[in-house]
Amino acid sequence: MRFVGTALVLLLTACASASTADLPAPEPMGTLAQVMRGILFPNSNILFDVQSIDPDNPPPVAAGGGATARFSGIYGGWQMIENAAIALGEAANLITIPGRRCENGRQVPLSQPNWAQFTQGLKDAADVMLVAARARNQEAASDATNDVADSCFFCHEVYRDAEPRCTP
Repeated sequence: MRFVGTALVLLLTACASASTADLPAPEPMGTLAQVMRGILFPNSNILFDVQSIDPDNPPPVAAGGGATARFSGIYGGWQMIENAAIALGEAANLITIPGRRCENGRQVPLSQPNWAQFTQGLKDAADVMLVAARARNQEAASDATNDVADSCFFCHEVYRDAEPRCTP
């Protein structure tokens, strides 16, 4: 028994001493546009749906349509809203990984002070939505979509809608 206790202490000590320095640095896999289209766009639309669709009473899932339709109800209702809010908050971290490029090949403007403000605005909007989703409050969640829309608009106005794109 004494051996098991000693082994457990050594194992816990080894785990505790492992640091994040041992982990490889994150590397971007896709462009900023691909992250936007793959994560932010579909998940923000899930959040915007809360304005007109009660997550406690979602419409029935249509038959057919492949895996997307077939599995769409597995994490439905408020859990889907929570997950979408988390995806937006986590995507704010993803778009700040050094080395990520814009669709036109330019570097994502991480050194611009407003880039940090915009990504923080996205995180903040995701947090507000997550609180509303966890409270199961459709009115608060609907109001929170304004924060989501604003965070998108303010960043897009500078980096997406201006020419050249992704560079102020």
